Amino acid sequence: MDLLLKESAKIIKKSNYTIAFTGAGISVESGVPPFRGEHGLWNKYNPEVLDLGYYLDHADECWVYIREIFYDFFADAKPNPAHLVLAEMEQKGLLQAVITQNIDNLHYEAGNKMVHEFHGNSKKLKCLKCEAVYDVSEVDLKSLPPKCKNDGEILKPDFIFFGEGIPHEAYSNSFAAAEKAEVCLIIGSTGEVTPASYVPRIAKQSGATIIEINPEESSFTSQITDIHLKGKASEVMTKLAAELF
Repeated sequence: MDLLLKESAKIIKKSNYTIAFTGAGISVESGVPPFRGEHGLWNKYNPEVLDLGYYLDHADECWVYIREIFYDFFADAKPNPAHLVLAEMEQKGLLQAVITQNIDNLHYEAGNKMVHEFHGNSKKLKCLKCEAVYDVSEVDLKSLPPKCKNDGEILKPDFIFFGEGIPHEAYSNSFAAAEKAEVCLIIGSTGEVTPASYVPRIAKQSGATIIEINPEESSFTSQITDIHLKGKASEVMTKLAAELF
């Protein structure tokens, strides 16, 4: 591992454009559970509450579960060392963009500024009628469902529900960054969710070196990964930081 860490740091330092592609695995250590897998939220909750069609017809019912999952259950999650190392990498010019599948806002809270949120952000609420956007801190979630101050319409969390398309800006910016990347760090993503999982593959096709940080092999490992740093995100990123800074 030590040799792989040194090699990875050397590659990153030589890179003119490095991106990080992050998934649920980077936030698990902050107390944010994944949606899928053995301890995933979909083992406890019905995914239907995040289906756009169902939501539009049953917003009152869905909001009870949405509040519990996203605003009660892990509202107090804080950035962990892996998030903080990525922020420091950006500050030191070693990282040009973060592309994340996560909706928890932790990259911004850690200090990253160039973040492309592929699936949106749970800290924002949006009116589907007038498109007004509210920070969740501005909205009283004790009274459900929350409503727009402009037109009284029910607000929707500003992240992607099943049946919704990826926001155009996030989509185009993510793939533009992937095409420019000389190095792509994959952190905590298994590569099971499309189209997000195409981002590192586009980076690879464009000539990027792929450095994967995951505790186990993923769908990326045998297909596109050049270096697999095996371990938890915070532990590996802390060791990588010691070689980088």
